[in-house]
Amino acid sequence: MTSADVGLRELKKQETRQLISDKATLLFIEKGFEETTIAEIAAAARVAKKTVTNYFARKEDLALDQHEEFTNGLANAVRDRKAGESALAALRRTFLDAVAEHSPVIGFTGTAFAKMVLESPTLTARLRELHELREEALAVLLATETGATADDVTPIMAAAELNAIDRVLFREVLRRSHAGESDNEIAEALTKATQRAFELLEPAFGDYAIRV
Repeated sequence: MTSADVGLRELKKQETRQLISDKATLLFIEKGFEETTIAEIAAAARVAKKTVTNYFARKEDLALDQHEEFTNGLANAVRDRKAGESALAALRRTFLDAVAEHSPVIGFTGTAFAKMVLESPTLTARLRELHELREEALAVLLATETGATADDVTPIMAAAELNAIDRVLFREVLRRSHAGESDNEIAEALTKATQRAFELLEPAFGDYAIRV
């Protein structure tokens, strides 16, 4: 098999995965997440049920299909921080950029999607789990970046506080989307809220994990 064949095969897999996710999201919005079955999703995407479960191990991941990017987002932002930039500053810059871009990774998903998530106990529980995984990934990265010892709780505490900002603001985006506010209205409010939230943590973490 040539590299071109491999490339085409991977492209086809990505297209199939995206098709399944798109069809599932439409059904979730129309019928509700809890009420939609895997069989219905497979039928809508014209694939076998096994194909759906091969691509998505959990039903929740059909709706929250950017979960890997989300889970690693905070850690990646800190890992890529600029020289002289603290972890706090890097996360503030990254989050404000995401607000300006109306990024779905921080909750800009529209009224219908926000309604689907907020009205589904399963999806809200999965979101809490993803936020916890996001926090754990950040704590591990901070410990590595700062050379913290195993009994040093600083990376864990810093990750918890920094992730709390993201968790609160993500929920705020969903709440405002569910209320019918436009992306521009949400972005305006979130910019102010983001600046205030990070300002509150500045005294504690403003000089923590600065890249030399």
